[in-house]
Amino acid sequence: MRDKYILTAESVTEGHPDKLCDTIADSVLDACLKGDSSAHVACEVLAKAGKVLVAGEISAKIMPDIPSIVCRTIREAGYTGLNYEIEVITHNQSDDIAHAVREGVQTGAGDQGIVYGFACDETESYLPLPVILAHRLTRLLTNARKTGMIQGLRPDGKAQVSVEYSFDIPVRLASVVLSCQHAPEKDLGQLQAELMDHVIQPALRELPPDVETEILINPSGRFVYGGFEADTGLTGRKLMVDTYGGLAPHGGGALSCKDSTKVDRSGAYMARYIAKSIVSVGLADRCTVALAYAIGKAEPVAVNVDTDGTGEYRDDVLEQAVRAVFDLTPAGMRHTLGLDKPIFAQFCNYGHFTHPDAPWEQTDKAEVLCNACRIKEAGVSDR
Repeated sequence: MRDKYILTAESVTEGHPDKLCDTIADSVLDACLKGDSSAHVACEVLAKAGKVLVAGEISAKIMPDIPSIVCRTIREAGYTGLNYEIEVITHNQSDDIAHAVREGVQTGAGDQGIVYGFACDETESYLPLPVILAHRLTRLLTNARKTGMIQGLRPDGKAQVSVEYSFDIPVRLASVVLSCQHAPEKDLGQLQAELMDHVIQPALRELPPDVETEILINPSGRFVYGGFEADTGLTGRKLMVDTYGGLAPHGGGALSCKDSTKVDRSGAYMARYIAKSIVSVGLADRCTVALAYAIGKAEPVAVNVDTDGTGEYRDDVLEQAVRAVFDLTPAGMRHTLGLDKPIFAQFCNYGHFTHPDAPWEQTDKAEVLCNACRIKEAGVSDR
């Protein structure tokens, strides 16, 4: 336990080019699942300066109108009055992968992968405070634009929050960085004042800035050009924003743009579901759950629970209880979390684990897990 250190997390708005590509990909996935709950989708999006490329493997009974989805998603993100050249390159999922995920009674994993889930008792959302504050900043920034609370805002933006800890407790706000796209005629002094009043101060109510907190608003100056016109957008480039801000391990696979047979997504959701269940019911103060899969195999090849010395039970007891309570096969995760439904686009912005109504954010099996721990500990003690 260190006596003093700083942890940092970032977030981006739904108008950020990479996140917009994620939203397009997940909107395509949702459209496929609406017509076919067993659709297999691995869809990547690349966008730059008036052109959007959608490419991947899609096997679905009803193929959606992808160009229309692209245009609608870009428009809903706040970019209007722009025309895009849209190219779609897709084909069916490869026969080899299709065979692997359909072979036998159990659905096999659609790829190998290592995934991590994390939870801690630091906030009501069971996430580290810097993660919560960074996402709150970008949410409020987007809300200020959409409601007209701050005139002249544009869709692109990002935030970064650094929190100082003392003996694992957040004690002060070290720095805040907020960058937001704006109209060319917007006065920067007025913009900074409005952002302080309507975004920064409300977002940081748990840990308000003090006299030594460094607050940087558009530190590079003007931010007029944004979105695809300024930067290339690509799916899967905001992995830390999507998960735990780099404050917990990450297996390297993107969450968006793939259906639930891809354990990069379903396994990461299940690992978070398990970790949050453990912490929410008081079995540990913090918990990291690791799952590893092999392509074509249903059961994970490894399950690991690490409570960093804060657990009410030994980690091996928790691991046994997790295996007993949770179905960790792709089919089981799909059923438990309802991942055959078109729910993904609504949860892909502002972190996948900040939405209290997301299926993987529920704690409905926490008490069952507690009972399983008691049983498993008794079994371990008897040996």
